Amino acid sequence: MWNDPIVDEVRKVRDTHAKKFNYDLQAIVADLKKQQKASKHKFITLPPKQPTVLPKTKVDKNK
Repeated sequence: MWNDPIVDEVRKVRDTHAKKFNYDLQAIVADLKKQQKASKHKFITLPPKQPTVLPKTKVDKNK
């Protein structure tokens, strides 16, 4: 199987970060939010997208 070195590096960093919090998802999210708040970058939150509604199609009863 082919490995992408960038993906491998991202997974390693993610695992190292998660290990610091004993893989507790709530603690990981809290830390990421804390890092985001301390960051000088501007973050935006987009509204959720509305699901696409497909038009109904007529069913051919002869098939």
